[in-house]
Amino acid sequence: MAVEVVRGEVVESVHRARAAVTFPDGTSWTLGDANLPTYPRSSLKPFQAIAMCLVGLDVTGPELAVSAASHMGEPFHLTAVRSVLAGAGLTESDLQNTPDLPISSSAREAWIREGRGPEPIAQNCSGKHAAMLRTCVRAGWDTASYLDADHPLQRVVRETLAEYTAEPMSDPSVDGCGAPAFATSLVGLARGFGALAAATEGPAKEIADAYRAYPEYVSGTGHPDLAIHRAVRGLVGKGGAEGVFAVGLPDGTGIALKIVDGSQRGRPELMVALLRRLGVQNVALDALATSPVLGHGRPVGEVRVVAGLL
Repeated sequence: MAVEVVRGEVVESVHRARAAVTFPDGTSWTLGDANLPTYPRSSLKPFQAIAMCLVGLDVTGPELAVSAASHMGEPFHLTAVRSVLAGAGLTESDLQNTPDLPISSSAREAWIREGRGPEPIAQNCSGKHAAMLRTCVRAGWDTASYLDADHPLQRVVRETLAEYTAEPMSDPSVDGCGAPAFATSLVGLARGFGALAAATEGPAKEIADAYRAYPEYVSGTGHPDLAIHRAVRGLVGKGGAEGVFAVGLPDGTGIALKIVDGSQRGRPELMVALLRRLGVQNVALDALATSPVLGHGRPVGEVRVVAGLL
C-alpha cells in the first residue's frame, strides 16, 4: 500500500504504509505486516484515559475530551487543561510534560507575541498530563512520580492497554511528552478502537462520547483528524506521531494504519480510502480522499492513495 505525492505530472514522493482492519466477529484483514510491534504514540490516549477513569478521574465533556487529546494549543484547549488542573488543586507548575509551543500557527504567534516561550501547558499532551495528575490526587497517589513506569497509575494504564488490544504489553520506552510509551501491533490497536467505539457503558463509552461531542478538543481547528471525525457519524479516532492513525466505528469495526517512514503526510487520505473500502460513503468523506499539493500558493498536484492497491 502506498500514498503518492504528485506535482504536475510527476510522482514526486511515495509513502509506504501498513494497516489492519478488525471486525466485530473477531476476523481481520491486513495490508503489509500489521503484526509488527509499533508505538501508537498518542493514538493510545483514549485507553490511557479509560485507565484514569477507572481509578478516579472525574471530568466530563470538553475536559474529558482534552484529557485524551493531542491539542493544538488554541485558547479553548488551554482553558480546558487549566480547568482539569484547578479542579484538583493543581497548577501548571505541576505538569511534567515536555515544554513546547502551541501547534496552531495562530495560537503560536499570539503566544510568542505575549513574550512566552516553550511551556508544558502549551505542549499538545498537556491535557493528558493534567488528567494523570488529577487522577493521582483523587486516588491518593504521589504526583511527583506519575511518569514513572512502575507508578500505580502507569501500571493501570498498562493493564488497560493489554485488555483492549488483547496483547501483552512489554516494558515501555518513553514518549515525546515524557509518559511511558507502550508498543502493540496495528491489529491490536484496531481491535482496541473497535471496542472503544462500540462501548455501551463505563469509561470507554464516556470517552467515546466525549470524542464524538467535542472532537475539536481532541485535535484542533483545521486538523484533518477533526474533518474525518465530523464526516463520519459515530466514528472515534485518534492520530499519533510517526504516521499512526486509528479509528473505531460504532459497529465495533476498528482500523489502524502507519505510514512506514513516519510521515504525517498521506495519513488522512489513507484512512479515507480504508473507510470507503468498508462501505462508508458520503460527500464530506469523499472530499477528503485527496489533498492538494501547492505551487506558489495554488494547487498543482495532489496527495493520493495509489489506485489498485486497495
